[in-house]
Amino acid sequence: MSFAVLFLATCFLAYSNGANDNFKGVASLFGSRTCGYGTAISWATITTFAGSILSIILALTLLKKFSGKGIVPDQVAGSEYFLLAVAAGAGLTVILATLTGFPISTTHALTGAIIGCGLVAVGSQVNLAALGKGFVLPLLLSPVLAIAVAGLLYVIFHGIRVALGLKKEWCICLGEDERVIAMPQPNSLLALRAAPLPSHLMVDAVEDCRERYGGNFLGFTSQQVVDAAHFLSAGTVSFARGLNDTPKIVALLLLWKALDIRWGFAAVAVTMAIGGLLNARKVAETMSKKITFMNHGQGFTANLTTAFLVALATVFGLPVSTTHVSVGSLFGIGLTTGEANYPMISAIVLSWLVTLPCAAILSGTTYWLAARLA
Repeated sequence: MSFAVLFLATCFLAYSNGANDNFKGVASLFGSRTCGYGTAISWATITTFAGSILSIILALTLLKKFSGKGIVPDQVAGSEYFLLAVAAGAGLTVILATLTGFPISTTHALTGAIIGCGLVAVGSQVNLAALGKGFVLPLLLSPVLAIAVAGLLYVIFHGIRVALGLKKEWCICLGEDERVIAMPQPNSLLALRAAPLPSHLMVDAVEDCRERYGGNFLGFTSQQVVDAAHFLSAGTVSFARGLNDTPKIVALLLLWKALDIRWGFAAVAVTMAIGGLLNARKVAETMSKKITFMNHGQGFTANLTTAFLVALATVFGLPVSTTHVSVGSLFGIGLTTGEANYPMISAIVLSWLVTLPCAAILSGTTYWLAARLA
C-alpha cells in the first residue's frame, strides 16, 4: 500500500513538473508569434516526451544523484516515508507556483524537499556540504551563465545578419471590411445587406505588429530559415528538459524493487505530458509575454542558449534547472535589447527564493505526519 501511495505521489510530482515546465522550451515561439499556443504546446509535448524516454539510457547519473543517498544516511534515503515526503513536498510547491503563473524549478523544489525531510528525519546528519557543491552551486550559476551566453550570442548573430545584408521587414495589413447597412428594396421594408467597403490600411498596437526577415538564404526566404531554426531549437530545449528532469523524478521510485524502472520512466513521461497539456497556460503567458519582448531571431538565440547549457549539464550529471537557464536566457536577450521587464524578473527571482524553504517545510511536515501515523 505504501508503495502505491509513493507511486501516486511521484506521478503527482511529474504532473506538476509538466504543468510548470513543459512550455518553457517553446515560450519564445509563442512570444514572438511564430506560432499559436496550441501548436507550441503540442511541439513541446512531443519533444519533451521523446527526451523523457531517451533518458532511460542517457541520464543514469542524475537518477542516482536524486535518490537522496549521500545527503542523508542510506537507511533514511531508502525509506518509503522519506521518498513519499520528498515527492509530496516538491509536487505541492510546483503546482502552487503553476496555479499562480510563476515558472519555478522542479530541481530547486526537490532539493528543498530533500533538505526539509532530512532535517526532520536526522537533523544535523544532513550533508549540507554535498548539497552546496553538487546541487546549490549549479542552480545559482546556471542563470548567470545563461544571461551572459545569450547576450553574447545575440550580439554575434546580429552582427552576422547585418554583415549578410539581411534586413528586417514590417508588414502592413491591407484588406476589406464587410459592414451591414440598410438597403431599400421594392415592395418591402428596408432589408439588411452586407456590402464590402473599399480596401483599407489596418492600424494596430505596436505589440501586434509582426517583424520578419527579408532576403533569401540557400534557396529559402530568410524568414523560413529563421522559423525552421527556431522550431528546431525549441524542440531541442524541450527534449533536453525531458532528458534532464525525468530521472530526477523517477529516482523516487528506485526503492520499489518489484517495479521495472522502465515502467517508472514511462509513467513519469506520460504524466508530465498530461500536466503540460492541461495546466501550462498561466506559466506560458508569463514566459512568453512578461519577461521581454522578442522577435524571431531573439527567440531562437534564447532557445539555442538554453538547449546547449541544459544538454551540457545533463552529460556531466549536473542538476541545473531548465527554468533558471531559460529565464536567464530570455533576460539576457532583454538586457541586450533594452526590453527586459525588471519588475517581472524581480517577482520570478523572489519565487525562486521562496521555492526551497516552501518545499522544505511541506516535505518536512509530510514526513513528520507520515512517521507519526505509521
